[in-house]
Amino acid sequence: MALIVHKYGGTSMGSTERIRNVAKRVAKWARAGHRMVVVPSAMSGETNRLLALAKELQPAQVSRPALRELDMIASTGEQVSVGLLALALQAEGVDAVSYTGWQVPVKTDPAYTKARITSIDDRRVRADLDAGRVVVITGFQGIDDAGHITTLGRGGSDTSAVAVAAALKADECLIYTDVDGVYTTDPRIVPEARRLHTVSFEEMLEMASLGSKVLQIRSVEFAGKYRVPLRVLSSFTDWDIPIDEEAKSGTLITFEEDEKMEQAVVSGIAFNRDEAKVTVLGVPDKPGIAYQILGAVAEANIDVDVIIQNVSHDGRTDFSFTVHRNDHARVMDLLKNQVAPALGASEVIGDARICKVSIVGIGMKSHVGVAAKMFRTLSEEGINIQMISTSEIKTSVVIDEKYMELAVRALHRAFDLDQQAAAA
Repeated sequence: MALIVHKYGGTSMGSTERIRNVAKRVAKWARAGHRMVVVPSAMSGETNRLLALAKELQPAQVSRPALRELDMIASTGEQVSVGLLALALQAEGVDAVSYTGWQVPVKTDPAYTKARITSIDDRRVRADLDAGRVVVITGFQGIDDAGHITTLGRGGSDTSAVAVAAALKADECLIYTDVDGVYTTDPRIVPEARRLHTVSFEEMLEMASLGSKVLQIRSVEFAGKYRVPLRVLSSFTDWDIPIDEEAKSGTLITFEEDEKMEQAVVSGIAFNRDEAKVTVLGVPDKPGIAYQILGAVAEANIDVDVIIQNVSHDGRTDFSFTVHRNDHARVMDLLKNQVAPALGASEVIGDARICKVSIVGIGMKSHVGVAAKMFRTLSEEGINIQMISTSEIKTSVVIDEKYMELAVRALHRAFDLDQQAAAA
């Protein structure tokens, strides 16, 4: 039978009763003959609780020693989860064993609080699987070459599960969440949004990067690199749903472009409220200016998203870009006090009340006029576009945050996404 990896989020692990239901579901798959590895998150709210305790003791946690201790603290949430789930499986009569990331081991680089997985030693896990055990492994964490515990950052359990699936060459990785799949957009914004039965890896990667919270982007990148079949489905269906039905539910993230995908020009609308725009006014229009501005931002370990350089007037130009809203104040301080004076820029202005709205679709590769339709739709709603970014399968616009929901609803309607999803 197949080797299957299950991943359960914090909500699915939120109480002993929910953990019991997870154990029953996993036991059902194991009894059907599948070799099972499970990667659970910490119980809902537990990581926040642990980090809040740390913040009480040391509010300014910026030094490397402090970040090391944060990882030591945060990693315990998942350790509790795997132990509880292993006990629950044993109570179901299933031979189960739990491991932390360092016991596997899951090797990472030494970047505390945002480490990246470099390798996974699968020998110990394979030995247990060969012995007929269900193996439960902590998500979100690993160990660096110096033997220090590291964590992968928010949503890191998704990445852990996909990485484990890749290392074991699993037949499929099932990501159980509190939603029943990937939707054309957030149903809380557009009630008519529909679940997609399949979505291409490329589309899922764009959606994750553009603000869709269903999967963490690094997990999608990992899946793409190692071609791990992923399925997103709900952990709140009855645990005793027939396996054949459960195995076909949710949304399959596929590497095959089938005919249905080609028919859907746009597959989904993604949006991100966590954006802020920064503009450096009156910088000299000469080679190297972009590097002088963005290089300083990169050195501060701040990610930049959409970038625009305006047309030059009298040898001067304006340079705009977006960052995560949490980084806005830091970027403004850096530019005003260090970069702008060195460049002779006239002013630095910022706007934290913006958002990014994007249309995504693999069908955009072979259809013209998609972006124009997007711009026309927003124009008809009186929404001004501040910035534009495009790729082969997506078009993103930066607009005033107050128009976000209006824009998402209008675009969802303009591209007939409810009808396409229903027919998929």
